[in-house]
Amino acid sequence: MTPSQQTPPNHRSIVSFVQRGERMTVGQQKAWDAHWERLGRDVKELPAGPVDFTGWFGRDAPVLLEIGSGMGETTSQLVADAPDVNYVAVEVYKPGLAMLILRAELLEVDNLRLLRGDAVDLITEHVPEASLSGVRIFFPDPWPKKKHHKRRLVQPEFISLLSSRLVPGGMLHLATDWENYADQMMAVCSAEPKLDNPHADEPGGWAPRPEWRPITKFEQRAVEEDRISHDLMFLRNTLT
Repeated sequence: MTPSQQTPPNHRSIVSFVQRGERMTVGQQKAWDAHWERLGRDVKELPAGPVDFTGWFGRDAPVLLEIGSGMGETTSQLVADAPDVNYVAVEVYKPGLAMLILRAELLEVDNLRLLRGDAVDLITEHVPEASLSGVRIFFPDPWPKKKHHKRRLVQPEFISLLSSRLVPGGMLHLATDWENYADQMMAVCSAEPKLDNPHADEPGGWAPRPEWRPITKFEQRAVEEDRISHDLMFLRNTLT
């Protein structure tokens, strides 16, 4: 969903997100000052061990993790449409998180929590196995040049890590508008033994585009540039 994506495991020297400035608007700064202490945490400052999502949200509910929430234009809508879910967004870009806080405030949602930092560190060190009901990665940085493909977030090691954190039946949902990245995602996810593709019988194995997924600015740009978006949905199986 945003150029600010995280680094895959075993490639710690490879940064898969673009370092960006942190200058915020007056409104973003006010939202950050007013709500970050309650809604947000820095991954690097988390205490050792699993995050207590039940305590943080004040309720026991399925936890859904979105990696790379960007400026929050679609994330805020997804959160508002899923009040029974404890929705967690991890993002490295501070102004994006501040903007998401602003959007969530306008929609009066209370089922959103934010984590700032590297998703790999978060998942490896603070998310137990079989604890997430779902993981979403929408429109990660495509790194279109072939020499930069190694920087892409969706790699075998990272998908294996994510899959281990899903509950049986939990869903990994990916979306991209870059065809060769979609093909890479499909190959990586299809090769992961902990995942099954419920849409394997569909053409190419692609999932139908869900009506509930809002059109992001990246997807709209893809439409204008005649690129086709692909959704991939894989379920954590019970065999591994």
